[in-house]
Amino acid sequence: MSTAALQNVWESLFDYNLSPADMRWLGERLINQAESEDVHTLEPYTMDEINAMINQAENEIAAGNCIDDDVVWHEFDEEFAQKVAV
Repeated sequence: MSTAALQNVWESLFDYNLSPADMRWLGERLINQAESEDVHTLEPYTMDEINAMINQAENEIAAGNCIDDDVVWHEFDEEFAQKVAV
């Protein structure tokens, strides 16, 4: 994220009139999150790994081990309509 974007986030926090306790709470959560992400940093995939994943997906599609997106969206629409009707 750019410095300007971070500055906007910083300034927008003042719109909420946070108390000192709220600021400390938020700061602690940000620090904890940053520390946990430092430990769990993901390495980028290599091109060989990406190609292997693509090949696996293509093989699964060729074997018919997939659901067409039209079917998925139809099922989603039906489920959503049932929940809205309730």
